[in-house]
Amino acid sequence: MKEEGNQNPKEKYPVPPFPKQEQVIPGNEEGMHPKADHGEESYKGCGKLEGKKAIITGGDSGIGKAVSIAFAREGADVLISYLDDMEDEDAFDTAEYVKEAGKRAILMKGDIRDPEHCRAIVQKAVAEFGQIDILVNNAAFQMARKSLADISDDEWVKNFNTNIHPMFYLSKAAEPYMKPGSSIINTTSINAYSPTPILLPYAATKAAIQNFTANLSQILLEAGKGIRVNAVAPGPIWTPLIPSTMPHPDTFGKDTPMGRPGQPVEVAPAYVFLASDEASYISGATLPVTGGRITI
Repeated sequence: MKEEGNQNPKEKYPVPPFPKQEQVIPGNEEGMHPKADHGEESYKGCGKLEGKKAIITGGDSGIGKAVSIAFAREGADVLISYLDDMEDEDAFDTAEYVKEAGKRAILMKGDIRDPEHCRAIVQKAVAEFGQIDILVNNAAFQMARKSLADISDDEWVKNFNTNIHPMFYLSKAAEPYMKPGSSIINTTSINAYSPTPILLPYAATKAAIQNFTANLSQILLEAGKGIRVNAVAPGPIWTPLIPSTMPHPDTFGKDTPMGRPGQPVEVAPAYVFLASDEASYISGATLPVTGGRITI
């Protein structure tokens, strides 16, 4: 007999095929069918991050939105970094959820490919919050291409300039303001372990993030900083990047053992755990949230 409260994870959220859809990159939440679940109605906090101050890049939508909501409901103030005007509506919506949780939301718009903007993000957080306890390097770019010949030089460079370089800029800028017990969390991907052929540049950056995370964790601990560095490796997650960059969003996630894409709310608890004191003995680790796809 099925126990009350249990639910088959394969059936918990929408299963493809989804309606045919396209968006202009980077996409937005409004144009997604079905709508993504960021925990707006379901995530319940219990004070795991009480009093902490966080920076989240790509915090306007997708995984970043879910993490922003979860962090606020766990007690953290949040600086939400996002790219441009196209994402304003999503960013404002995320900020409202943070405020509804009784926490401060600071919006910071701009291109994290610019190292000066990354430093400005950190200085804004310090000026507004007085400290930085959590840095979530989450923003990313991708484009699906059928062949090597289809990938332009500029697009290759853009992947690295967006996905890996800002992690260095932000971590370097934030480290002097992060006290022992603070946490850096980087978003890598299942693609670091099992690369998707149509995502060659993106997958390469995610492998680089894996190494960056492991190496930086050793550097900061051996230097006596007491700052933990970990990563989360999502599998196929239903975010605006999917209908705006993937060729068949209607079947996205169907090839996982769970037969569906994950929802952003299903990834957020991994970030909460790694940011919390419950993960005090964890550094240099990667937590996979992949719908059953294997990362070994």
